[in-house]
Amino acid sequence: MRPLPRLHAVTDASTLNDPDLRTRAAAIAAAGPAVAFHARDRTAPAAALARAALQLLALARPSEAALFVNGRPDLAAALGADGVQLSATDLSPEDARRVFSRGWVGRSVHSEAEAEEAVAEGADYLLVGSVYPSASHPGRPAVGIELVRRVSRLGKPVIAIGGIDAARAAEVMAAGAYGIAAVSALWRADDPAAAAFALLEPWTEAA
Repeated sequence: MRPLPRLHAVTDASTLNDPDLRTRAAAIAAAGPAVAFHARDRTAPAAALARAALQLLALARPSEAALFVNGRPDLAAALGADGVQLSATDLSPEDARRVFSRGWVGRSVHSEAEAEEAVAEGADYLLVGSVYPSASHPGRPAVGIELVRRVSRLGKPVIAIGGIDAARAAEVMAAGAYGIAAVSALWRADDPAAAAFALLEPWTEAA
């Protein structure tokens, strides 16, 4: 299993339907193996999500970026993805691994109790958020940086998500985050490649 990427470029329905998707994805993928694309669209039927995931996979491979599929371990297995990202309403990590056995199995959590449950169920890493108020989830209360600190003590890599930009990346790393995930800060950036490298900078400098 490849190392867990530090930067997770999470899509949504509008991102996947953006006519500039290929250009933006190729720019983000320039950061190489440190990047994972997340094929995510909760409104899409399986066939549409598979087509989007295949498109991202084709753009990821030349730069050795990774592909994760959200919510569908069956699609992740069928497409040869590097990981699957689960929510509280999806299969448990333990059950998902029966379908998808070759890569990373992550779980989205919003509290310390959810994180403990996910670890007990066999999650390989935890996606924690929204850490700060997020344009991608308007109205959802931010969980705060302290949750990143507490969850990081559970011994699993923590990927922080929600309102994270280059100015906040160092703060979440200092709180114990293994990496970060973003939607707007990457896909809607004026220069997606520069945004990717800027978000990764705290970890690059620490290496």
